[in-house]
Amino acid sequence: MTKVAIFMGSASDEGVMRPCSEVLQSLQIPHLFTVTSAHRTPERTEALVARLEAEGCQVFICAAGMAAHLAGAVAARTIKPVIGVPVNASPLGGMDALLATVQMPPGFPVGTVALDKAGAKNAAWLAAQILALGDPDLAERIRAARRGFVDEVEKAAHKIESGK
Repeated sequence: MTKVAIFMGSASDEGVMRPCSEVLQSLQIPHLFTVTSAHRTPERTEALVARLEAEGCQVFICAAGMAAHLAGAVAARTIKPVIGVPVNASPLGGMDALLATVQMPPGFPVGTVALDKAGAKNAAWLAAQILALGDPDLAERIRAARRGFVDEVEKAAHKIESGK
């Protein structure tokens, strides 16, 4: 069963969003990784949300640049958590996407993370933490991953301090 859906507004966003899928894979979270557009394929977006929600999807992650309406379009069609990843796809440096993603009307929230790859990774981690509220095994996998982050920093510090 798909627990998380990752929607990208354009196939050109795949490189930015691939780390999101990789984090979910590392945590053994079943997910769908696909393209759908709030503007070019609104019917596809609506049908995907309805089908995935009916199949038990718990969290939607939406990445888009420029006008970045995908996350809001999804939030309008579900009460499941929606996480928005603004993508830098215009001369405005991603500020347009950030503002479009974060400025949702009351009652239709989108949890917005950082731009681009950092945001993609954190969207996956946030989705995992949401799912872990009801899944102790997943919560332990997240804790183990965090311990791994601590170990990486300790090893890097030792390497730098020892000059090796």
